[in-house]
Amino acid sequence: MKKLVLAAALTAAASTAFAGSMADPVVEPEIVETAASSSSSAIWVPLLLLVIVAAAAS
Repeated sequence: MKKLVLAAALTAAASTAFAGSMADPVVEPEIVETAASSSSSAIWVPLLLLVIVAAAAS
């Protein structure tokens, strides 16, 4: 009976030792979001240039 219990304990210990595999881990790529600029901020430079040209012409 002791040999049967010892064999069962060794079998259980050996089966947990090989539970893992050598497969590569799956890693999800990191998603990077860029901040979108609004079009209203891009309109200030041409408007400012137009005002300067108009002031210089007058």
